[in-house]
Amino acid sequence: MEFPDLGKHCSEKTCKQLDFLPLECDACKQDFCKDHFTYSAHKCPFAFKKDVQVPVCPLCNSPVPVKKGEIPDAVVGAHMDGGCKRHPGRKKEEIVSHRCSKEGCRRKEVLWVARAERRGAVCVQHRHPRDHGCARGGPPAGTAG
Repeated sequence: MEFPDLGKHCSEKTCKQLDFLPLECDACKQDFCKDHFTYSAHKCPFAFKKDVQVPVCPLCNSPVPVKKGEIPDAVVGAHMDGGCKRHPGRKKEEIVSHRCSKEGCRRKEVLWVARAERRGAVCVQHRHPRDHGCARGGPPAGTAG
């Protein structure tokens, strides 16, 4: 015995398969089988409303809006040339040299100091606030003894 009221036929003109678990296209609101459910498979005339992809700038990782009819590659290229935050030709990022910030000291083994008065790197010898001239510690200490 058949169940004529169970399931729906695929809306694709070339298919018309009876499907017991049909999928409804969220753009054109028609029922399709699993083979014709995607926008491209049934050539959905309303796909442009739902299938929207926004390109992302490879340099600053932010979305670049593209208007209808514009070529995404050209718009991203224009963004990279003009409004990109991390354009390679613009302001160079600081190069951090991991050396002691005490004038005249060239040691590379550093500790990071993060206080309200000072931020930076100092070597083990200048780690005390008095030794690297921090305002809180007073003037640099003299030699012991």
